[in-house]
Amino acid sequence: MTTTLITGANKGLGYETARRLIAAGHTVYLGARSTERGEAAAAALGARFVRLDVTDDASVAAAVAVVEKDGGLDVLVNNAGIEVRSPQGAVIGAAELTADVLREVFETNVFGLVRVTHAFLPLLECSAAPVVVNVSSGLASLARGGQGYPGAAYPASKTAVNMLTVQFANAFPAMRINAVEPGYTATDLNGHAGTQTVEQGAEIIVRMARLGPDGPTGGYFDAAGPLPW
Repeated sequence: MTTTLITGANKGLGYETARRLIAAGHTVYLGARSTERGEAAAAALGARFVRLDVTDDASVAAAVAVVEKDGGLDVLVNNAGIEVRSPQGAVIGAAELTADVLREVFETNVFGLVRVTHAFLPLLECSAAPVVVNVSSGLASLARGGQGYPGAAYPASKTAVNMLTVQFANAFPAMRINAVEPGYTATDLNGHAGTQTVEQGAEIIVRMARLGPDGPTGGYFDAAGPLPW
């Protein structure tokens, strides 16, 4: 039985990924900051709830203890992510960007990913086929030049996620560690303005979460294949 942890999984892409992986036979830990929403989501899916705030060391350590006690971990999906907007609801461009805004976005999207990955590495190293999936974005691609998106902090955070993916993959060659671009998916992150459904967006996350030991590592993929860095 494959055991999987998904961060930020009480809604959106994380929830749909959990649903699909449970259907594929995974035991899924649904990580969420809110106990109430997380427990409700886990009950609806048949997942195991674990309270997990990726910005808090104690919360992450407690989650590791729960998963370790129950038997270990094979797959980690770093899905939790945020975008910060102005009081008027607009994305914050480079001209308005402050260090505080950048720090807030990086705290979840980058530092949180590192905090969780680092904490769960000992459990993953005990797995026969460890996998890490980092949910990135097409906006992270330097080759694509941000695709005209006016926001600054979110794309920068996901570009950092891509580099960290490569470095983790280099450091742990026995693991399959990849970054994925779900596409412009209608979720709370973008006020449900996305043009894809969560079912479509979760496709690449689920696919990469189910990689075998001979699968790619250190890559950046969307549903159609590899993406330019």
